[in-house]
Amino acid sequence: MSRKILIADDEPNIVISLEFLMKREGFEVIIATDGEEAVHRIRSDRPDLVLLDVMMPKKSGFEVCQEVKADPALQDIRILMLTAKGRDTEVSKGLALGADAYMTKPFSTKELVERVRSMLER
Repeated sequence: MSRKILIADDEPNIVISLEFLMKREGFEVIIATDGEEAVHRIRSDRPDLVLLDVMMPKKSGFEVCQEVKADPALQDIRILMLTAKGRDTEVSKGLALGADAYMTKPFSTKELVERVRSMLER
């Protein structure tokens, strides 16, 4: 059974490269291009893991994370937050809201794949 990953990002180039990367690794991929759509897809598709961009229209990644982690039915979905901001305050805010892990853009694809795999094995 292949694992399902939701890519939530509003930058088309990032979505395309992440989608290619995750499919190549054998994952089933779902896409959301804003925060509202991300919450909707998480509820309807129940991905195993969400690659969640912080800066998105309609709802930020922080809001999405908070909403998902506050719902007992969705709490076990892993969230890997992606952000261009490497500031410590952003990282600690994301982790405080329940994100399982954090990566700063630009990241190496190899590092991302390893992180995703280790998060799904936990």
